[in-house]
Amino acid sequence: MLIDTHTHLYLEQFDEDREAVIQRAIEVGVHKMYLPNIDSSTIEGMLQMETAFKGHCFAMMGLHPCSVKENYTEELQLVKEWIDKRDFAAIGEIGIDLYWDKTFLKEQQIAFRQQIQWAKEKKRPIVIHARESMEEILEIVEDENDDSLKGIFHCYSGNEKQTQRILDLGGFLFGIGGVITFKNSGKSLRNVLSMIDMNYIVLETDAPYITPTPYRGKRNESAYIPFIAKQLSELKGAEIEKIAELSTNNAEKLFSPFV
Repeated sequence: MLIDTHTHLYLEQFDEDREAVIQRAIEVGVHKMYLPNIDSSTIEGMLQMETAFKGHCFAMMGLHPCSVKENYTEELQLVKEWIDKRDFAAIGEIGIDLYWDKTFLKEQQIAFRQQIQWAKEKKRPIVIHARESMEEILEIVEDENDDSLKGIFHCYSGNEKQTQRILDLGGFLFGIGGVITFKNSGKSLRNVLSMIDMNYIVLETDAPYITPTPYRGKRNESAYIPFIAKQLSELKGAEIEKIAELSTNNAEKLFSPFV
């Protein structure tokens, strides 16, 4: 069995064939798909998927850093209301994104720290979005770290020094997706992965984005997880079945107590 630990299957890109997308994933062995929230506009669709595909799709709750704008306190309040109302697999996706816009860096930092604190209160893992912001992310995570804090660095892209800092935190996993299959841009990630034991790795698609080779440039979906597992098996010199077993166990250990 394989698990997609990060997939946005509730987005409009899947409106025409969502059920078929889920079925294709199940047919190739991807039986569980974890859905990170973006903001108030995505909650309804995400929760509908969890109901429609019970036992296969599991919702998270959080405010994505790219949605941290002038009204971020209102968005955060809605997140808090939801996590007080019911259980979620994780608080996510949360973090800091400085790739598109640095206007709201301070607000992103505040929102990130607040959601980490809620995760610790609720004893839930966090799913971290870090784009062009790894140093800013680590500064906050290291400051907030304690025995209760754990989670995933989604779409991991850190360097060797940053990787070691994350390993030193003790409770975090590395989300590996389609980038590992890219010939050129995936090279630095493949180098870093040599220092990460499989006990700290989970698989993800980030669908509909970051589609792995051989479908790069097309819409991503959870059924493509085996391509990521295959690349990882070649890199680690392990059978793909072993990669599936270890990555699935890692995800189950992190999420299963809460779903």
